[in-house]
Amino acid sequence: MALSKDSTILEVLQEKPDAGAIFARFGMGCVGCAISRGETVAEAAAAHGIPLEELMSALGISA
Repeated sequence: MALSKDSTILEVLQEKPDAGAIFARFGMGCVGCAISRGETVAEAAAAHGIPLEELMSALGISA
């Protein structure tokens, strides 16, 4: 699966098990959050006030 800004947090965590630590580094508790099943990377970045490009780069997701 090709990950993008429109992928859900859950999809990212399933594809990239190390992503949990990256989300945590940004202050995001995505691993245990029920919202992660339906929230996209873009939505999560906006909700947490994190620059989307910076988060995607850290996750290794192309724009």
